[in-house]
Amino acid sequence: MLELYHHGSSACAAKVRFALAEKGLDWTGHYVDLLKGEQFDPAFLAINPKAVVPVLVHDGEIILESTVICEYLEEAFPETPRLYPESPLARTKVRLWTKAVDEELHPACSALTYVLSHRHAILRNGAGSFDDFLKGAGPDGRAARELKWRWIQEGLDAPGVADKIRLYDGYLHKMEAALEKSDWLAGGAFTMADVALAPYLNRLAMLQCHGMWRDGRLPCVEDWFARIRARATFEPAFFKWMPADLIENMRANGARSWPAVKDLLGI
Repeated sequence: MLELYHHGSSACAAKVRFALAEKGLDWTGHYVDLLKGEQFDPAFLAINPKAVVPVLVHDGEIILESTVICEYLEEAFPETPRLYPESPLARTKVRLWTKAVDEELHPACSALTYVLSHRHAILRNGAGSFDDFLKGAGPDGRAARELKWRWIQEGLDAPGVADKIRLYDGYLHKMEAALEKSDWLAGGAFTMADVALAPYLNRLAMLQCHGMWRDGRLPCVEDWFARIRARATFEPAFFKWMPADLIENMRANGARSWPAVKDLLGI
């Protein structure tokens, strides 16, 4: 039995849902509402002390970290459609993309999401004092909470944020270069590389940042994302679990923030 602890807006959880759907695996969901702080519930912390989703439980065994979960699914269910190529060299190409997501793109996505959308909702509802904000830190710790506080207060002017957006844009250009050679990121077949990157393009789209690839800027990326969205697995993996009010908040806040991102990137 496969059980997934997840949340609608988590890019990492969406990645695992997408992988599960592509492999045709049935699973039971446990929705952890991050916006209500349910990740800090003692029962969930006993499963994952880091207080993050996703978490996969397979026949009672706990597997953490989204990329590790996807690799586990590939190895535990070899009879299902494969997301990793057979040859060692081709698998290496896939893992270079998944490694880049884990080490660079995901942290950049967190900053971008906070600065372009979440900060507006927090400020609208009243951010309070930093001491109040610090109380909700959970396992994050003071340093991580201080960084998020600056994202909330300063937005795109917060230290390092502009660099993270440029890094994000740099990966779109790396994708363009790869997709000029083939329809999919790691070669001629759809693989885990495409699964891994899809949530991060979708996040930009939800934040109304389509201009980072549309209107002829990165045509291969635009075509790739259209192919991703056309897959039967995309809609249920990405939008079935997204609260409608969160979708609208991200759309409205992203549209409000896009002109500044556009100027930053010189688009």
